[in-house]
Amino acid sequence: VQLQASGGGLVQAGGSLRLSCAASGRTFRSYDMGWFRQAPGKEREFVGAISRSGGRTYYADSVKGRFTISRDNDKKTVYLQMNSLKPEDTAVYYCNADRWVVNTKEEYWGQGTLVTVSS
Repeated sequence: VQLQASGGGLVQAGGSLRLSCAASGRTFRSYDMGWFRQAPGKEREFVGAISRSGGRTYYADSVKGRFTISRDNDKKTVYLQMNSLKPEDTAVYYCNADRWVVNTKEEYWGQGTLVTVSS
């Protein structure tokens, strides 16, 4: 699976952005998908995740109520709608795909897209 993230940019505090992550390959719907971010000088952290069918979503407390993750399995794309953005949301955002095959975890990362929120 190859992942291509897009949609980052510069936005003012309180604004919105929608990130997209397009996947290649025929097995997209077999992967749980997630978004992570890494701010300058900090470790990569979990933002949100969505199950293979899209029926379950999970969020970090810091983004709950502001960010929404969704997926379109026909388009092989996962989205992250970010509203009410704050300067502390500034980071490179990465999409992630993972699944378990027997006892082995397969995991893939996109290249990242930069989100900058100005105050």
